[in-house]
Amino acid sequence: MQLAGPGVMGPPADHDGALAVLRKAVELGITHIDTAAAYGPRITNELIREALHPYPEPLLIATKVGADRDEQGGWPPARQPADLRRSVHENLETLGVERLDLVNLRLGDAQGPRPGSLAEALGTLVELQQQGLIRHLGVSNATREQVAEALTIAPIVCVQNLYNLAYRHDDALIDELAGKGIAYVPFFPLGGFSPLQSSALSAVASRLGTTPLSVALAWLLHRSPNILLIPGTSSVAHLTENVAGAGIRLSEDDLAELDKIGATEHVAG
Repeated sequence: MQLAGPGVMGPPADHDGALAVLRKAVELGITHIDTAAAYGPRITNELIREALHPYPEPLLIATKVGADRDEQGGWPPARQPADLRRSVHENLETLGVERLDLVNLRLGDAQGPRPGSLAEALGTLVELQQQGLIRHLGVSNATREQVAEALTIAPIVCVQNLYNLAYRHDDALIDELAGKGIAYVPFFPLGGFSPLQSSALSAVASRLGTTPLSVALAWLLHRSPNILLIPGTSSVAHLTENVAGAGIRLSEDDLAELDKIGATEHVAG
């Protein structure tokens, strides 16, 4: 998401730098890249294709459909069947593939999940999957009820929702999905446009000799075995810092101290 220009619109200021981030990610052993044709729009997909195509065998590229971009930089919903078909074909074209590894149906809006049936939209993606254009399906920005509905329509391999140390509303859903062997992919794992800041987070990081953001990522990996991370970045240095989070081992005391952050935020919210 951060490889496009400001506001996720237009080309990056440093084109070669964006390509370097993608190539370094694969070099570091990352096998899961999250994107969408709406990023740019088209820009991020085209950068991924330029940097990595033909794609190495272990790499899974997940994309999203269900939202477009307007001239003001907004994210208007685009979940009518014609919108979804167009978006899937746009992702196929810009990524340079004949089949998409994983397509997440983006629900709700920029303010978060919204109640309502996803049957028609997901049914359209199932049709495209049956045509061989999509390998796996997931949902994003979904309520717990929408996840349950999705599972009655088609096999779902992942749920991508807002979740991090301070925003713990999906705790029960994560545990439920883990029991079903379904991946949970937290977006804004570091707090989003306002990075996580907490004295407890800083204290644990200082004790471990690392950065608060690396600890926040490590906490997510400790939280549940079905969690996959997609922290965005536009620099190789930040990418390397993010990857370092995967190697941090948190003690029971560390985890107890960090868990208090979510409890405090939940009470405050």
